[in-house]
Amino acid sequence: MPVQPVPSSDSAFGVGIDLHRLPWMRRLAVDYVSDFQSLAPFFAGDPSTPAAWQDAIARTRAHERDRAGIAAALAAQQEHRGAPAAARAAAARLADPGTVAIVTGQQAGLFGGPFFTLLKAITAIRLADRVTREHGVPAIPVFWIDAEDHDWEEVNHTGVLDANLALQTVTAPPPDGAGRRPVGSLTWDEGISASIESVRAAVPDAEFSAWLTERLTEAYQPGRGVADTFGRLLEALLGDRGLVVYDSSDSTTKPMVSALFADELEHAGRTALLAARAGADLAALGYHMQVTPHAGQAALFILEGDRKSLQVDGDTFLVGDTAVSRQVLIDRARTDPGHFSPNVLLRPLVQDTLFPTACYVAGPNELAYLAQLRGVYSAFGLPMPLVAPRATATLVDSAALRFLTKHDVPLESMQAQNEQALNDLLRQLLPPSVQQSIDEAEREISARMDAVIAALPAVDPTLEGKARSIVGRISHELETLRGKVLQAAKRRDDTLRRQYLHTQSLAFPGGEPQERVVSGVSHLARYGPALLARLIDDVPLEANRHWVVAV
Repeated sequence: MPVQPVPSSDSAFGVGIDLHRLPWMRRLAVDYVSDFQSLAPFFAGDPSTPAAWQDAIARTRAHERDRAGIAAALAAQQEHRGAPAAARAAAARLADPGTVAIVTGQQAGLFGGPFFTLLKAITAIRLADRVTREHGVPAIPVFWIDAEDHDWEEVNHTGVLDANLALQTVTAPPPDGAGRRPVGSLTWDEGISASIESVRAAVPDAEFSAWLTERLTEAYQPGRGVADTFGRLLEALLGDRGLVVYDSSDSTTKPMVSALFADELEHAGRTALLAARAGADLAALGYHMQVTPHAGQAALFILEGDRKSLQVDGDTFLVGDTAVSRQVLIDRARTDPGHFSPNVLLRPLVQDTLFPTACYVAGPNELAYLAQLRGVYSAFGLPMPLVAPRATATLVDSAALRFLTKHDVPLESMQAQNEQALNDLLRQLLPPSVQQSIDEAEREISARMDAVIAALPAVDPTLEGKARSIVGRISHELETLRGKVLQAAKRRDDTLRRQYLHTQSLAFPGGEPQERVVSGVSHLARYGPALLARLIDDVPLEANRHWVVAV
C-alpha cells in the first residue's frame, strides 16, 4: 500500500507537508513545533506565542553589554568586505539600547554551503521584520560565521545539480593549515578559481550561471580568507535586505567576552555538568542527547598554533601535556582573551554576550544541543533567547510539483533510491479488473488448498508439508506475475516513470533531502536573484511545515 499522507496545507508559496511525515526529522524538532509543552523546561519560551517574544525582548534589552563596541567591530568588518549600505545601517542600529537581534549562524561552507544556510539567513530576516512590525521594536538579522571551527572536511565542498540533475560535489583545494588551524585563519590560494570554474561547468545551461559565476568570482578571490569570502557572498546575496554578517574570528571582539571566559575557567566543569544533566533529562523523556560533555574539561579551547583542550585537575589545567595553574589561565583570559575559543556549549553564550539576541534561528541539530543549555545560561546570569526553527523547503520545478500533486505521491516516499513509490502508484493506476483478477485467484487458490491440506491427514499426514510447499510456490508465481504486470505498466507508462525519476532526482539527490546536500548557489544558477526575492517575501514562518516550492 502507498504511504498515506498526513494532510498537507497549500499556500501561494507552495505545498506544506506536516513534519511528522518526514523520517529524517528528529523527534525533538517535531515535538518542539507541535507539542512545545513537552520540551518547555529546556527552553526560554514558546516562539509561537506573542507573550514569549515580549518577555525575550524585555530580557535581552535589560541586559548590559558593549553595544557600541560590537557596532564598531561590525562596521570595521563591513568596511573590509564592502558590505551594502542596508547591512551597514542595520549594524549601526545595534548601538541603540532598544535594538534587538535575531541571530542565526553556520560554518563557512564552500560557496555558502548547503541550501539550508540561505534558509537560516532568510528566516532571520523574516523574523526581524515581523518583530519590528508586530512589537514596535527595532530588530536586525545577524548571521554568525562560525569561523573558529577546525573541521576543514565539513566546509571544503559544496553540492551542485548538473544539467541531468545528478549531484556533483565540488571540493576546494586545502589552504595551508587546513585541518589544523581555525577556518577563519585560512587563506585561499589560486586553486579557488578552479573550484569556481567547476561550479560553472556543472551547470552550463543554467539561465543565471554567468550571473552566479560573477558573484562567486567577486567574493572568492585568491589571497582572501575562507570566512571572509563566505561573508562577502552572503552580503552580496542578502546584505541589501539588511542582513548583518559577523565573522566570529574577529579578535577585536574577544575583550567583550573576557569576563565570560574567566568565569568559565573559574568554574571549570560546571558548564559540562549542567549540560550533561539536561541531556540526561532529555534522554529520560525519550529524546537524544545531542552533545555528550566531557567531565573535567573547560568549555574553552586555547589557541596556540593548534587548538588545545583544557583539562581540569584541581587548581591546575592540563594544556596538552603542560600543567598551568587555574589563576594563570584566568588572568590570561582577562588580559589576552584572543587566545581562547569557546566550544559548542559555550559558543551560544559568547554570541548572546556580544549581541542583544531575542531569538536564535536554529536547525534541527542545533535545537537539540540548545535544549541542554538553559541551566548554563542561568549559571552565567545571561538571558537565554527564544529559539525558532529555520524554514525548511524543497525546491522543484513546475513539472515535479504537478507530478506530486496530480498523483498524490507523498514526497517522503521518494527518498529511498528505488522505484517502490512508483510501483505503488502504478498499482493504483492499473485497470481494476487486472488487480482484482490476481487477488481473486490468490484468494481462491488459498481457500481451495486450505481445504486440501485439512483433508490430507486422513490419508497421509506426511503430505501436508508437500501441499504447503506447493501453496508457497503458487504464491511466489502469482507475486512474480504481479511484478511482470507492473513492468508492463512501466513500459506502457514510460512518461510517468520519467516524471517520477525527474522528481526524485530533484528532491532527494543521492537519497538525501535536497536542502542538506544541494547548495544555494546551485539553485541560484538556475533561478537567479528572483529566487531570493521570492523566498524573503513569501517563505512562511509556520514552523511545523516543510514546504515544497515550484520555482
